[in-house]
Amino acid sequence: MIAIQTDDVDIGKLITAAKKRGTGAIVVFDGIVRDDDIREMELEAYGEVALPELEKIASEAKETYNLLSVDVIHRIGRLAIGENILVIVVGAGHRKEAYEGSRFIIEAIKAGVPIWKKELCRDGDRWVPGDHQHGCGTGK
Repeated sequence: MIAIQTDDVDIGKLITAAKKRGTGAIVVFDGIVRDDDIREMELEAYGEVALPELEKIASEAKETYNLLSVDVIHRIGRLAIGENILVIVVGAGHRKEAYEGSRFIIEAIKAGVPIWKKELCRDGDRWVPGDHQHGCGTGK
């Protein structure tokens, strides 16, 4: 499953579905809203571009790392601390391929999929520009 959605993700169901014949390793990445001085997070996506890009990344990872299954679900909307933002579940015959495939997927998403995060802070809000130290406060 490749999706952009507002609903939460049933990670257990994805793991169960990934346990197909030949699978020897499943790697799960669960990116969550962390408590680093924010109230909540708001996520937006340019769906007409983001979804095909996620599908392309998943397909490339599957081919390059010999993955048997790939699920990528990115949430949008307003999320509270502790909620799932991005879930990636990959299944492969061996752990090396599963780990490398999962890493490839998250890095490719961060590099170019048009999904944006806004941190809603106690003293104002700010859009998050790519990979950096997140958080509204000074101390975490």
